Amino acid sequence: MKFTTLVSVTALAVASTTMVGAVQAREEIRRVGSSTVFPYTQAVAEQFANNTGFPSPIVESTGTGGGMQIFCGGIGEQFADITGASRRMKASEYQLCMDGGVTSITEARIGSDGLSVAISRDADFAWDLSLAEIYLALAAQVPVDGAWADNPYTTWNQINPDLPEIKIEVLGPPPTSGTRDAFVELAMWAGCEDLDFVKEAGHDGDWVEENCSRMRTDGPFIEAGENDNLIVQRLQANKDAMGIFGYSFLYENQDTLKAVTIGGVEPGAETIADGSYPISRPLFFYIKNAHRGVIPGFEEFLAEYMSEDALAPGGYLEERGLVPLSEAARTELRERVANAVPMDPIK
Repeated sequence: MKFTTLVSVTALAVASTTMVGAVQAREEIRRVGSSTVFPYTQAVAEQFANNTGFPSPIVESTGTGGGMQIFCGGIGEQFADITGASRRMKASEYQLCMDGGVTSITEARIGSDGLSVAISRDADFAWDLSLAEIYLALAAQVPVDGAWADNPYTTWNQINPDLPEIKIEVLGPPPTSGTRDAFVELAMWAGCEDLDFVKEAGHDGDWVEENCSRMRTDGPFIEAGENDNLIVQRLQANKDAMGIFGYSFLYENQDTLKAVTIGGVEPGAETIADGSYPISRPLFFYIKNAHRGVIPGFEEFLAEYMSEDALAPGGYLEERGLVPLSEAARTELRERVANAVPMDPIK
């Protein structure tokens, strides 16, 4: 399908001649954002450079939140063309873009991913955890003797006597990461809601969101930065530690790591796609339409990203762990990206 060049009148009004000239000064496409989406975009970038002869895009892993700050900052060569996200753009980030003059953005959902809790293949115990047990291990506050209090648990068997007497040590993403946002919403809130203390008190979703969102800071949960490869390396060095990251990183390191099943369900293409794996989420990237037709190769890069070779079942992104969209969803996505359809306002 031929990709059209579309720069909205609104974007042109916002982008001064000086700013557009600055965009033209940069030869490489620049992508920022989610560490989870990073390996997919990197794979597309390599394929694009090999196939077209354009310079290889600059692909940075800044975290979802950090990527939004850079992407929404404005129009010009100092601002990224694309940002990856392991959650949907927030209303506050959409407003940040509008305030920065980034008024035409196309949203592209590229597939799905599961948030994996992983451990070394050298671990002796066959780990299966409930979301409630994950919450009790990692939350800042939990029920203690009938009261809501600071988390006292230091070993897994204190949470459940059927679990081993091993120190709780879980490496995970920082607050700027979309993986952290998704983990809090999908695992921590859901695990908190499963607690008898919360159910018997009749606490609603607002109470859960206010009281069950904070990760503990006293040692058992370790913020490991935006580089998921560093978490993988630390798990390989410590057979009792666990790590939280996107399914693609587990998929790529199956020789040394294995999944902690959640409620008896292991993350995989089928369980993520059908939602039976409870910590599943959509993955996105966002396109700055004012940079289309200005940055060399941008349209061709988007065409490669939208190709069946990349996104379809059996494509090279599925080989890296992406769970593909349906054929109908891929067709709709491809048409929206080709025509630079602006996303609706987020309120």
